[in-house]
Amino acid sequence: MASSTFHHTPPCPRNQIPRCPLRAQTSRRVGRCCACFSVFPLDTGCGTDERMPCLNVPAPEQPELFLKKLQQCCTVFDFMDTLSDLKMKEYKRSTLNELVDYVMVSRGYLTEQAYPEVVKMVSYNIFRTLPPSDSNEFDPEEDEPTLEASWPHLQLVYEFFIRFLESQEFQPSIAKKYIDQKFVLQLLELFDSEDPRERDYLKTVLHRIYGKFLGLRAFIRKQINNIFLRFVYETEHFNGVAELLEILGSIINGFALPLKAEHKQFLVKVLIPLHTVRSLSLFHAQLAYCIVQFLEKDPTLTEPVIRGLLKFWPKTCSQKEVMFLGELEEILDVIEPTQFVKIQEPLFKQISRCVSSPHFQVAERALYYWNNEYIMSLIEENSSVILPIMFASLYRISKEHWNPAIVALVYNVLKAFMEMNSTLFDELTATYKSDRQR
Repeated sequence: MASSTFHHTPPCPRNQIPRCPLRAQTSRRVGRCCACFSVFPLDTGCGTDERMPCLNVPAPEQPELFLKKLQQCCTVFDFMDTLSDLKMKEYKRSTLNELVDYVMVSRGYLTEQAYPEVVKMVSYNIFRTLPPSDSNEFDPEEDEPTLEASWPHLQLVYEFFIRFLESQEFQPSIAKKYIDQKFVLQLLELFDSEDPRERDYLKTVLHRIYGKFLGLRAFIRKQINNIFLRFVYETEHFNGVAELLEILGSIINGFALPLKAEHKQFLVKVLIPLHTVRSLSLFHAQLAYCIVQFLEKDPTLTEPVIRGLLKFWPKTCSQKEVMFLGELEEILDVIEPTQFVKIQEPLFKQISRCVSSPHFQVAERALYYWNNEYIMSLIEENSSVILPIMFASLYRISKEHWNPAIVALVYNVLKAFMEMNSTLFDELTATYKSDRQR
């Protein structure tokens, strides 16, 4: 009877995590080159195979068996071929499930020898060349994403790694030898995956690493900064912008005061220019949250932020105008009256143009500002400045706009202005009619 075949090679040095595992007949375009791998038990043809015991062996034997199972899971299968290695794929899936359950409930398994083996197994499975998009003109808003074929294994590897990072026994002082800058760089590259399920796991992994490794924090922020700059000024393509912004929202919330100069520069030089890209709608909610987090930390940043938004205000895309107006309202919700005075003139000149827009959704969104009690209080305190800026547009629209819903909203705004400052309102009305008669 033939015996099952296992290939064993010497373990990699503990401080070197290889980037690319050898994958069985992978169909991806880029070749693989690493000899450090192990193979799952193969069917002998006689109906038998040799398998490792489960991890419920006596406690003294568990750490060694845990390491062996990690080494075994370094084998990566070709999921593009749906008919190959079915038994071994299922065996690896069950082994990964066992590892996930084990790290959730066990104690004493995280020996110093386990750290390099965990990181090696995770690296072999998740770090790979991402496949090209099925379409050269892939539109994330319209097209279905390409889902990762190996997800049945990949998901469990991510689950295992997150449980590992969250373990009460986890020691960053040991793990930092293996979860280093190179590891983080490769992790950030994976955020360009088209599969939203993978990006969601990556978001959790990166957030845990940021929280546990103080020495990597500045590096992570710097690399996210570089990704965004390339996205804005070079490629305009990166699938994980929303997820990275979501992580940043949490990071910004934890910034100490006073804010460092590098954080302020990141806001003005990176986050504000992100508003210029065509795919803004895919991550605008997360971007606006980051902006508001900064302003709640340091209200003096309000003026450069609003002036930056006005500088990049969309000229021909009504959908983006509506998004900008929504973000401005979020900013005005937290603005301090002293900061409002500094930007009220350029701000309401733009709002006046929006109210006059022939696109009714833009006009409607701008007019909704007058339904916000806090904004209304700011307008009332500064009506002598704002009313002259807005009056001509409002009066003309009340007589000429094609959409009756907009006309009704404008009448409500005019009525509110008249109640705020009736004397100025009458003067502006007389001046407007006089100018029209000339």
